[in-house]
Amino acid sequence: MRLIVQKYGGTSVANAERLAAVAERIARKRQEGFRIAAVVSARGDMTDELIRLAHEITDRPPRREMDMLLATGEQISVALLAMALDRMGVPAISLTGAQGGIRTDQIHTKARIRAVETERLRRELEADKVAIVAGFQGINEVEDITTLGRGGSDTTAVALAAALGAEVCEIFTDVDGVYTADPRIVPDARLLSRISYAEMLEMASLGAAVLQPRAVEVAAQHGVRIEVRSSFSHNPGTVVEDEEESVEQDIVVVGVTHDQNVARVIVLDVPDQPGVAYKLFSALAEEGINVDVIAQTNKSVGVTDVIFSVSRDDRAAAVEIVEVVAQELGAAGVRADESVAKVSIVGAGMVSNPGVAARMFGALAREEINIQVISTSEIKVSCLIEADQVERAVRSIHEEFRLGEGAGG
Repeated sequence: MRLIVQKYGGTSVANAERLAAVAERIARKRQEGFRIAAVVSARGDMTDELIRLAHEITDRPPRREMDMLLATGEQISVALLAMALDRMGVPAISLTGAQGGIRTDQIHTKARIRAVETERLRRELEADKVAIVAGFQGINEVEDITTLGRGGSDTTAVALAAALGAEVCEIFTDVDGVYTADPRIVPDARLLSRISYAEMLEMASLGAAVLQPRAVEVAAQHGVRIEVRSSFSHNPGTVVEDEEESVEQDIVVVGVTHDQNVARVIVLDVPDQPGVAYKLFSALAEEGINVDVIAQTNKSVGVTDVIFSVSRDDRAAAVEIVEVVAQELGAAGVRADESVAKVSIVGAGMVSNPGVAARMFGALAREEINIQVISTSEIKVSCLIEADQVERAVRSIHEEFRLGEGAGG
């Protein structure tokens, strides 16, 4: 029997009516002859509500206890979905991440999956049940509950698809698929029928919230075909697959992304000598803090300012860590703010088409938007700009590359 994995986001299970619709979709797929492992997120804004509750108790809740708290959101969803299927006469069983075999490292709130033990899942599937697994969570080697970070249910689903050998991993969300830009900002943004793993990874990392970056990494490593679709329609959506199979690969730029979950950290008057950057960024890495855009500006002989960005969620922890290192290095101090945002272009065709970055910079210049920091790779260009200029920036860049027309060049 054919096997697929489906993942349903929080908006897809936000209330009883939507849960029933998800149950009906699963039941129809099962009638087509598929065995189904379903991964479910917490309902609606439940995760945000749980975070708020924690911060009513303390400004700095322990990460282990946050994982214990946040994991309850997904457990509510899987139990309710199992009940909805049972009412329809469809045999189903709800499982926590640990019961579903998700084994992680020990980094609380940002754990990474180390292994998937499939014995329990295979047993339930072979018993002709729909296995409903709580997304976003797992268990570490000391049997503590861990969570995988924002969007972690995507990674749960792809990891299960890889471990079970599923023919596809369907990610159901509240949009029809992956667009050339956020359609809430750019009305003529175009739905992509296909996108490569590399392009999707960059877009996800740069602010396109449709997939968690780690999920795309796992898919690429194991060759898992992803289909991003809306849970509110039966439209085909976007396929994420190998680059050589992608019909979009001849397009220079496939999309414009933006990210407002950005904080800028500046380490002032750092000694300009070897090893400084290593001391700063290795200290952040040890605490699982991801650093994105990095720049260095020479102020005077012997000293420099180091500028980098982190997520706003990590701002307080990053500043605390960097202040210790800055003191050890003899730097003048540390400043941080959330007045910036990041806008980026992505496309595998950029590597063989000179002048793409210049066109992006020209689009920003025409809107009189100042670029603070630039970061590039073979398939992306990112700029830090003032946060209140993001929407104008995205629209201008999207128009420059005619992405609404499908030209991308």
